[in-house]
Amino acid sequence: MSAAESTRSKDGSEPDPELSATSPPTPPPPRSEKARAANQFRSAISEPVIAAFCAGGVAGAVSRTVVSPLERLKILFQVQSAGREAYKLSVGKALGKMWREEGWRGFMRGNGTNCIRIVPYSAVQFGSYNFYKRHFFERHPGDSLTPLSRLTCGGLAGITSVTFTYPLDIVRTRLSIQSASFAELGEKPKKLPGMWQTMGMMYKTEGGVTALYRGIVPTVAGVAPYVGLNFMTYEFVRQYLTLEGDQHPSAVRKLAAGAISGAVAQTCTYPFDVLRRRFQINTMSGMGYRYKSLPDAIRVIVAQEGIKGLYKGIIPNLLKVAPSMASSWLSFEICRDFLVSLKPEEDSLLQ
Repeated sequence: MSAAESTRSKDGSEPDPELSATSPPTPPPPRSEKARAANQFRSAISEPVIAAFCAGGVAGAVSRTVVSPLERLKILFQVQSAGREAYKLSVGKALGKMWREEGWRGFMRGNGTNCIRIVPYSAVQFGSYNFYKRHFFERHPGDSLTPLSRLTCGGLAGITSVTFTYPLDIVRTRLSIQSASFAELGEKPKKLPGMWQTMGMMYKTEGGVTALYRGIVPTVAGVAPYVGLNFMTYEFVRQYLTLEGDQHPSAVRKLAAGAISGAVAQTCTYPFDVLRRRFQINTMSGMGYRYKSLPDAIRVIVAQEGIKGLYKGIIPNLLKVAPSMASSWLSFEICRDFLVSLKPEEDSLLQ
């Protein structure tokens, strides 16, 4: 029997000469453990909730560092009650005073602690917002949420993030004002305590864990609507600014959407921010206000300082909110999109 006859198929058809002449295809080489681990890592970090968590941390650090001088000045304005005029100045003069007395370090005072706080705070906020949105409000992936759903998701994300990181926020407030030239604080020591020393001192002398969560009630009352309004307004404005036929707006339009959302949210919820700062120093020697409760604090502030007392520091706050929220949203979207793009191809995952 000839070779051709021996290779003839059972149905009598002639075999493909190319298949007869070549050996069977060899299976692909097994992937190394290192390559498999890298693939698994890329797959995990590209998941929407994880990508939002990581990108949120980056966004928080970028936004707070950009506006650190105005952030500190806002706090110094907020903690001044009637009769305290050390920083009763215009924004420009107050920044000049800060520079003359403390230099560049004065502009960045408390920013290290703020970044240590804001990275997990922002990460938890963006990550939990994405989590709540995907697991409780989206029936199908990619569904468009109603404004009320976005407001609710944002509010829950705000409560989640502030609960996890509040002790760092109260310590940041203390660090921001302890080197300022308030007469009530007396002569400043040559070496000011750092973050961990301040936290330990508060824990030992002001009531333990309770001291590290002083002021959390007005904080949550302000943060929940603030974060909700921020997310709701941003996604609405972003959608409005997206040109017809495009999937995403340009970087400039994202910056504009972030600035608008931040300004709207901050203006609506600013009195809660003032109350938060006052309660955070409620037992601080020389600066304590001794408010008995949230209603008592509102009553005293309005009686002594008028309605404008609830809006102290809003000018530097509005000056900072545009670059802060704009840089936050832009850096978040850039980082998130990069992480999502790391998702391996389906065929590589199956190998």
